Amino acid sequence: MESGPEELQELKRRLGEIRDLHRAAAVLSWDQQTYMPPGGATARAEQLATLQRTAHIWFTSDEIGQLLEALRAPAAEWDYDSDEASLVRVTLRDYEKARRIPPALIAELARVSTLAYEAWVKAKATADFALFLPHLEKIVDLNIQIAEALGYPERLYDALLDQYEPEMKTAQVAALFDQLKAELVPIVKDIANQADPNGDAILQRPMDVQKQWDFGLAVLRDMGFDFDRGRQDKSVHPFTTSFSINDVRLTTRLDPNYFPTALFGTIHEGGHGLYEQGLSPTLERTGLDDGASLGIHESQSRLWENLIGRSRAFWMHYFPRLRQMFYEQMGDVEFESFYRAINMVKPSFIRVEADEVTYNLHIMLRFELENDMLERRVPLRELPDAWNAKMEEYLGIVPPNDTLGVLQDVHWSGGMLGYFPTYSLGNLYSVQFFEKAKCDIDGLSDQIAMGDFTELLKWLRQNIHQHGRKYTPAELVVKVTGKELTATDYIGYIKQKFGELYSL
Repeated sequence: MESGPEELQELKRRLGEIRDLHRAAAVLSWDQQTYMPPGGATARAEQLATLQRTAHIWFTSDEIGQLLEALRAPAAEWDYDSDEASLVRVTLRDYEKARRIPPALIAELARVSTLAYEAWVKAKATADFALFLPHLEKIVDLNIQIAEALGYPERLYDALLDQYEPEMKTAQVAALFDQLKAELVPIVKDIANQADPNGDAILQRPMDVQKQWDFGLAVLRDMGFDFDRGRQDKSVHPFTTSFSINDVRLTTRLDPNYFPTALFGTIHEGGHGLYEQGLSPTLERTGLDDGASLGIHESQSRLWENLIGRSRAFWMHYFPRLRQMFYEQMGDVEFESFYRAINMVKPSFIRVEADEVTYNLHIMLRFELENDMLERRVPLRELPDAWNAKMEEYLGIVPPNDTLGVLQDVHWSGGMLGYFPTYSLGNLYSVQFFEKAKCDIDGLSDQIAMGDFTELLKWLRQNIHQHGRKYTPAELVVKVTGKELTATDYIGYIKQKFGELYSL
């Protein structure tokens, strides 16, 4: 960022220190989910609460407010796309929201969430929702308090959704979901009538986990992930976090009997990691050094995982390598059988392992339940039953236990309500972005079939990654694709791909 008025330099100095606190908290959170011994949980909860509270107090200080007020008028005259104008505009929006939340509430949510995470791990391991219930009750109460403090135009959920997907409203999400539901539920039923329930049996073979790990790392390198500026570790629930543009951490989960868990998890998190590594260095330590929203971030992981990683072109390059590495298990498998298996549509209990057709139905279920929880329409002790009822309604299956049902996701233990819709929004953004990339890059499919992602990554860096948080999701999607977010491209993609696979 270029130098500007004295107030701008002072604002950047203060924001840099606040960003350092957030990055330090990220290190502690990453460690908690990767290497921390269970006994460290209570102390870690206090450490994270202190960092979150301190960052919040510093950010919501009168001094930051005065600097922003002094810059409001001059910034309105600056080039809208400049780093400087964006910094003032976005920080003002963040500041006005953050001022509404008492620091004690931020600290309490950080503390409660850290303990809730440990309780969730135990509850999930033993399929015992009762262990997690008292923690979830506190988290829902705190989220209601935060929503009330922030204020909302129509629904309580609006305030929480806005934290993850700026300026998106509950009603907009509901409208997109209604459109998706109308198209997807009949497709799922049509496929169920003719699908082979054992169509992915060829993937359920024991495979050496070290070889799985090595294959995943090779794909990450080909994608363009820079291991001089990042690394991968193992965790219960795969995630990506960033300590700086030059220190991006991925995690994955290995299943010795089902290699797609690790591979597609690795490609997915790699998409997030490429976004973090592709942010403009001029945005480092400003608060703009992050994704435009969780939905936009998810568009990058879903683009790589599904539009690339589950494509015919991708496997034309990687299938021979996979078969060679796992010849004992895969030597008898033909390409077409493999391609159908990794794209098999089959209602499943676990969201992160759901296929492209059913995935959004998992998100709709969570979106509806979160609204019910926040508006007190479902007593939390009845949540497992409510979950199972919706699973049966949307997917025609009922989880046999809470580990495969209401306890499967980490998000609620982390205090995050309003987060789930960003996954489906990410799916919609991903197809809209990829359609534009295909128009802009000649022979993209041929490049992918050769394992060459150079032009695609360059396009993503130029159009999406480098901008960080400078634009709202709505601004960015119009800037990149020339039109507002729609479900139409996604529905077209699903019908074309799976219509061909299942002769619909």
